Amino acid sequence: MLRLLNRAEETIISLLLLATTLLVFVDVVMRFGFGTGFMWSQELTLHLSAWMVLFGASYGVKVGSHIGMDAFVRLFPSIGRRILTGIACILALIYCGLILKGSFIYLQKMHLIGIYLEDIDIEAWKAHSILLIGFAMLTIRILVVLINVITGKAEGFKQVDEAKESIEKVAALKGEES
Repeated sequence: MLRLLNRAEETIISLLLLATTLLVFVDVVMRFGFGTGFMWSQELTLHLSAWMVLFGASYGVKVGSHIGMDAFVRLFPSIGRRILTGIACILALIYCGLILKGSFIYLQKMHLIGIYLEDIDIEAWKAHSILLIGFAMLTIRILVVLINVITGKAEGFKQVDEAKESIEKVAALKGEES
């Protein structure tokens, strides 16, 4: 199931990035090259970007691309890191739960009222449904981290050690200068 989620996430993020890039490119060419453009392109670009960000948040947990403030956590032994990560996961799950509940209520009301987007003939609840989808996917990713911490497969969130990478790059550059 997670492999399917991974593949779907990667594909959707790629397609959203491609669509956003092409839309902006074509609109810029139309506006500056021909003095015309699409009235709906700004609204569509905004929604495509929102979808990409919320899909990306979930994917970022999986690949460890979120910025981690882990200097404090690294001071603890393995069990301490696992406990702190477990607490962080539980707090994040509570937050996601609140957002999911609020998103569901919001989308339900938007559907009931029948509001459409301003420039595109799409019901607003459909365009804004990424709130529910994105946070559901983020919830799944955080649950995976929590399960991995509980079962001892991980001590914390997967994250990049930016300080270590920077030191290695500086050392590599100094090595090239010699």
